[in-house]
Order: sequence, then structure tokens, then C-alpha cells
Amino acid sequence: MSPASDDRHAPVDHYENFPVASWLCPPALRPPIAAIYWFARTADDIADEGQATPAERLAALAAYRRELQACHDGGPGAGGWPQVFGPLRRAITSHGLPQAPLSHLLDAFTQDVEQTRDGAGYADRDALLAYCRRSADPVGRLLLHLYGVTDAQSLARSDAICSALQLINFWQDVGLDLSRGRYYLPAEDCRRHGMDPDAPATWRAHPAAPVLIAQLCHWARSLMLSGAPLVHAVPGRAGWELRLVVQGGLRILDRIEALGFDTLHRRPTLKRLDAVPVLWRALLM
Repeated sequence: MSPASDDRHAPVDHYENFPVASWLCPPALRPPIAAIYWFARTADDIADEGQATPAERLAALAAYRRELQACHDGGPGAGGWPQVFGPLRRAITSHGLPQAPLSHLLDAFTQDVEQTRDGAGYADRDALLAYCRRSADPVGRLLLHLYGVTDAQSLARSDAICSALQLINFWQDVGLDLSRGRYYLPAEDCRRHGMDPDAPATWRAHPAAPVLIAQLCHWARSLMLSGAPLVHAVPGRAGWELRLVVQGGLRILDRIEALGFDTLHRRPTLKRLDAVPVLWRALLM
């Protein structure tokens, strides 16, 4: 069965916190942004969704990587995932998308499969940030490439925003990830609060868990705020898109706080009424 038709890795519908190539995005950049999104989304599905074994997931990701390499080499590839690599190939040709950030995303998805297979977590916050540099930061850097923003300060601020978004997703999904055998609470922080990082099954009932998640949310908020001035460096409508992304992430943190930081049992999501404070705060940035 070809990778493109294997329903063990088929794309699925997803709840999204943040806009993807919305009407605020410059029309000329919507196709390459959508191509980047579907490249990452499909790779994430290969790593996460369906009934494939870890070995099958790793083999599919390796095939996916070969298709990416063919796009950059200008070769025909094997024809897998044409709905992904057709648009991506056009984006690479028309906009000169760099290969490294796209490859780094695949490194992160491969790491996810291996970590889950091995029941492994992350030793400390530095290890988690190192993962974010592969799983999240490349997306921001690809978008800045499209917007023509390349200075070092903007890249650093983009990394801060993207890592913060990844961390916010972790703290929003602690319970969901736990049920999937993925452990993102740093072991060092767990020990500091008397939680056993090697016994994640005990986390839900531990009284210190909300305190730990509150501190991790504060970390994510600080990181997001450190990168927020980037909204003034990204031109035009794209800058307004970024304002909504930043404020959407911060609003999720508000929702986590409203649940008493108990995301081991409940998962907060944004509702339509959240659009009002998100838009207002975006206007004030």
C-alpha cells in the first residue's frame, strides 16, 4: 500500500487554537503558508494518529523525508502524499523555502514517536526547549522567510513565540498526552513538587500537580511576552495575524488558569466569546 493511500496515516480533522492562512494573511502568501501547514500537519498525523506501530510510523516518516528531499533536489520523488508535496514543491520553487526548518520538523516528529515508544519524558526545561526548537520554531522562521523578515532579533522573538505556543499546547493537553503515553512535564520540576517523574500514572491524583502546571504556564506566558514585540516588525496584515496568534495563546493560558490549572482532568478550549478579548488585546499591542 502506498504512503499516500494508507489510512493508518490519513490526515484527520483537528481543533486548532490559532488561525491558519486566514483572510488576514496576504493573499499571495496563502498558498505557501497552507503548504507549510499541511506538510507539518500531515507529518504530525503520521507520528500521532491511527493504529500504526512505532516501526511503521518511523518508516513512513523516513519515506516522507525522502519526498521532502526530492522536492529540494528537483527530482520526481516516489509520488507519496501528492496533496502535500505538490503544493510544497511549488512553494519551494516560487518562494525559495529553506530545507533545514522543514527537516527539523521531521526530526521532532521522529523524536515524538521514539519518545512515546520508549515511554520517555524530558529531564528539564532546557531539554523541552531543545525539542521546541525542532517542533515549533521552524514554522515561525519559515513564515518570517516569506515575509522577508530576517534580522537576528526578529528571529529570536519568533522562536520565543513559537516555543511558547508549543508549551501552551503541552499545558493545555497534559491529560490527553498522558493518556497517549507522552510526558512533557519536566522531570526536574516534578521532583521539586514531590511528584515522581517515573510514575506518570500517579500525576492525576497528586495535589501538587496544579501548582506545577501553574508555574509552567507562567513560564510559557513570560516566554510569549518576550517575543510579542515581533508583531511590530512583521509588515501589514501579517502583523495583525501574528497579534491574534499571540493573544490566542495567552487566552488559552487564561482558560487554563480559570480551570484551576487542572488540565490533567479537563482540557480548555477557546470559544466564540473569547474572540472579543483576543481582538481587543490584539488592538492594544
